[in-house]
Amino acid sequence: MSRKLELIVLAILLIFAAQFIYMSSTTDAEYGGADGEAEKVINDITGGTYEPAAKPFWEPPSGEIESLLFGLQAAIGAGVLGYFFGYYRAKKNYENKLGYKENGKSEGDRHSL
Repeated sequence: MSRKLELIVLAILLIFAAQFIYMSSTTDAEYGGADGEAEKVINDITGGTYEPAAKPFWEPPSGEIESLLFGLQAAIGAGVLGYFFGYYRAKKNYENKLGYKENGKSEGDRHSL
């Protein structure tokens, strides 16, 4: 990286860090998910008479474990996507390097033409 680009990236990181520190020290906001907000809106609209059609068969014992499971799910999904993107990119590079693309023919069929 060039020196100028390094300074720009560093400045952006410092701005975001300063904003995060300022916001976390001056407000007492909780970082809640959208599920709780949706539940409040549904209760406001129905007057508290709404009952969900399905109940969870297991609830995590704490919010930290719930966050851990969510992060684990995201990591596994990113790993699967990364594997397939890498596989298809490598396959494309391999086909380009050999100069042909597989069209459903076997190795013997390619050489007999």
